Parts: sequence; structure tokens; C-alpha cells
Amino acid sequence: MTQYRRILLKISGEALAGQLSFGLDPERVKLLASEVAEVARTGVQIGLVLGGGNIFRGIAASAHNMDRVTGDHMGMLATVINALAFQDALEGQGVPTRVMTAIEMHQVAEPYIRRRAIRHLEKGRAVIFAAGTSNPYFSTDTAATLRGLEIHSEIIAKATSVDGVYDKDPKIYADAVKYPEISYTEVLSKALRVMDASAVAMCRDNGMPIMVFDLQVRGNIMRMAMGEPVGTLIHQLPYPVL
Repeated sequence: MTQYRRILLKISGEALAGQLSFGLDPERVKLLASEVAEVARTGVQIGLVLGGGNIFRGIAASAHNMDRVTGDHMGMLATVINALAFQDALEGQGVPTRVMTAIEMHQVAEPYIRRRAIRHLEKGRAVIFAAGTSNPYFSTDTAATLRGLEIHSEIIAKATSVDGVYDKDPKIYADAVKYPEISYTEVLSKALRVMDASAVAMCRDNGMPIMVFDLQVRGNIMRMAMGEPVGTLIHQLPYPVL
């Protein structure tokens, strides 16, 4: 039996590229969609936010003399491309899916309307939130947190390429120590770069837990939905008893 009734799953654009250096790997998209579909079939209501880094990243573009706002808008459109691809893959798995975009494009997707999004979820449809918040300077981490709060998700599930939050990069340092759980304040004070600081602060201020887990392990999305300790839980830890 799953632990959560409604979750917001954040998947990076790079995860959709698979072994490719950029773009979309159809087999990787299909595999991830099958895992999400497996969870959806249990009755869990799933909202998704997909990054766009596999297609375009605004920060990198600004370093090449492109205006940051223009670059970020291009990045938002990249998330729409990913959302449409993932919608197609989910529907291929038999899961009814809606793409809702913060930038209106009626011929492509529905405009984001909070109450309509909640109604889709209640009807058993997966909802993919695209185009970020429609505002530049905000990451898809922040967009995922905002949407998660708006739809009353019970948790933000951040799927990454590592199995949790470490005190330093485990891909570089062999002695990196993993936290099974950690407070929002500690993540911010130690500048642990697992999620944008603005997203972590929003979760802290609204009591929204974050689960950081490894997307590369088959079945981890289901394990996360079941409440298994598959990664690191970021939440408000109780004060120690003195």
C-alpha cells in the first residue's frame, strides 16, 4: 500500500537524455514513463515537473552573451517539449495525462489553472506542469515546489543521479557521508547543492517534505511512493531533548 495520496515528482531534463549528450532518448523516456505508470495504477495522484536542461539551459546560454531572460524563456519552452514527449509515453502505458503550461499555447497544451489541475488529479489523470512558473530567474526546482504546494501534494520527490543528500559530492569524494534525513535549515546553512535554496526555503516555510532519491535504480519511484527510505528525507527535524 502506498504511503502518499498525491505526490509531485521532479525529474531533470538530463534524465530524459539517457546516455545521449543532449536531446531525448526514446527508450529512456519510455522506461521512466513505465515506472510512473506503475505508481499511477495504484491510485496515487501524480503531478510531474520536467526540467529542460537536456535541450537548453538558460544559465549556460547567458555565459555566451545571450540575455538571461531570453535564455530562461527558451529553457521554459524546452520543458514543454519534454512534457509532450513524456505525455505521449505515459499515454502509451495507458495513463491518461494532461500537460498544463504556465505560458499559454492553446494548440499544444492546457493553460495552467490550479483548480483544473486538482480536478484532473482527482479524476486519476497524471498532470505534467510545463514552462516553469513563466517567469525568468526561477528554476524548475522552484516551479516544482510552487506547483506541489498549490495542488496540496504531500511530498516533493526530487529524482536525481545520486541516492540522497551527502555532505559533499559523492562522485568526487569517496569519504562523502550520506544523510538519511536532514533539516531544511541544515541544507541551507551548509549550502548542500541538492536543490535550489529558494525551493528549499519555500518547503521549509510551508512544511513540505522533500525526498531526494536515485532515479537510476529501477523501481525507486514506487519505493518512494510506498514510503520506503530510498534516499534522504528533508524535513523539519524535532528539536533535541535537553
